[in-house]
Amino acid sequence: MIWPEEWADMARRTSAVLPLGRDAPSRFLPWVFALMVYLAVLALTGVLILHSAVERWQRGEVGTLTVQLMPVEGESEAARLALVQNLLGEIEGVLDIRVVSQSESLDLIERWLGAGNVPNDLPLPRLIDIDVAPGSGLTADSLALNLKASLPGVSVDDAKEWLDRLADFGRSLELLALAVVVLIGLAAVATVIFTTRMGISIHRNVIELLHLIGARDGYVAAQFQRQAMMLGLRGGVLGIVFALATLYGLRHVASRLDTPLAPDIPVAHWAWALLAAVPVVTSLIAMITARITALRELAKMP
Repeated sequence: MIWPEEWADMARRTSAVLPLGRDAPSRFLPWVFALMVYLAVLALTGVLILHSAVERWQRGEVGTLTVQLMPVEGESEAARLALVQNLLGEIEGVLDIRVVSQSESLDLIERWLGAGNVPNDLPLPRLIDIDVAPGSGLTADSLALNLKASLPGVSVDDAKEWLDRLADFGRSLELLALAVVVLIGLAAVATVIFTTRMGISIHRNVIELLHLIGARDGYVAAQFQRQAMMLGLRGGVLGIVFALATLYGLRHVASRLDTPLAPDIPVAHWAWALLAAVPVVTSLIAMITARITALRELAKMP
């Protein structure tokens, strides 16, 4: 069995006999590969960003409920807070109660709206974080039902519920991005198959002459193999350069946004190494596809 590394070495040692560099595919194929690599790198970056985001969301606190106490005109906020704390202290399953200060609530809003963009007269709800005992069965709905019976203007949020929904949505987008990468790879394979068949058809007379003088199919296939590898590598390098420039620009813009919505462009060395390997993988796919296609087409020739 001949491995891809041996194919590449054989292709380098084989002198070029077929004038494949003068064909039309040699002029447009690098640009096609450049576009495919560019899109593949961006899609793969999206996969890495979504995977990191899902992991970050799943690391969030899952045993915490948040009570929102909306301000009511004519009633003392301190009295309402004291009443809520007393009610929570009587509910089974509540381990700890922490009243979030107004400054912390303001900081949370400013992360989204920006510093200084929150109106002074904006009625902010008072937030109370509650630690729930594991296995207690206490949910946001049951807690809200208990509190609303004695105190109006109260709502309860469960961070785990919307974090789980957000994580599921992120996983769906992650699978979609992976599907895009796979489709790009299939498109690259189809392009190489088409151009290899075209090249064999164009140079059919020369190939038949090579067969007459004793050239084997492996020798002829090595010509197409080397051409596809070089064109794939040339277009891949061009595509990765444009893709990295795009990612650098996005990272620069994201670093200037003081908001949780800003994308977390991967900065780990292994992530950048994975993206940089895309052109190499593309050229290997092109090389293997060209060889297999050429051998199959040459086997049909007399």
